[in-house]
Amino acid sequence: MKESFGKLDSSSLRIAIVVSRFNEIVTSKLLQGALGVLRRTGCPEDAVDVVHVPGSFEIPLAARVLAQKKEYQALICLGAIIKGETDHDRYLGSRVTDAIGAIGLEFGIPIGYGLVTVDTAEQALDRAGLKQGNKGADAALAAVEMATLLKTL
Repeated sequence: MKESFGKLDSSSLRIAIVVSRFNEIVTSKLLQGALGVLRRTGCPEDAVDVVHVPGSFEIPLAARVLAQKKEYQALICLGAIIKGETDHDRYLGSRVTDAIGAIGLEFGIPIGYGLVTVDTAEQALDRAGLKQGNKGADAALAAVEMATLLKTL
């Protein structure tokens, strides 16, 4: 039996991060978490490009353009969608999630998924490093592991 695993070593990777400016109090912490993981796994600072977009709806378009360039071994998408008075958050979260997944499959590029979809700002902050880890860091770990795994497949 042959088994394949990715490694948490980003020293040879070029990575782009797409981060939403909307709900920046949350997304800035997600970005800090992702950048911290990339630093700890050896990614050179000049091998990381950060693209800021207005909101979560714009994440897939930027991610698709970056994937088309074929310059990156992985992408990381970060955003925060917080429930309001309507169901807008459900539709937005579903569409953005589906689009991000489709981009990864279409271009064969790992995408670390760091989109926080929650009911309250408190829950969002908890998932951005306060109580429940940092989903930006988790997304970066997944992206690095998958990028190194794909090199072996």
